[in-house]
Amino acid sequence: QVQLEESGGGLAQAGGSLRLSCTVSGDTFSMYAVGWFRQTPGLEREFVAALERNNNDFYGDSVKGRFSISRDKSKNVVYLQMTMLKPEDTAVYFCAAEMRSGSDWYSRSIYDYRYWGRGTPVTVSS
Repeated sequence: QVQLEESGGGLAQAGGSLRLSCTVSGDTFSMYAVGWFRQTPGLEREFVAALERNNNDFYGDSVKGRFSISRDKSKNVVYLQMTMLKPEDTAVYFCAAEMRSGSDWYSRSIYDYRYWGRGTPVTVSS
């Protein structure tokens, strides 16, 4: 069973950048599709970005062009590079993983991922 741990959250100013990391352990990293989601109090967890096993990447509309997801297989880490940050990006960010048979699978739904980290908070000040 895979375990996920996020890091890299913190405080940033609007227009600034942060890079989040998700360290994956416990199984063959390359067999999983991975995703990033975020959540603010009172709202459902929102899709941010995802990476298929074949490394095709996908983004939510609110972050497209500003965020980038990538994978370093040698380190078992998935990154979320966040640029041009806005106050509305303030949230707790979670990484998720799922193993499916196809290399071109990903999902924007939280219900399709079995494995989750505990989250890392990001605060963007104006």
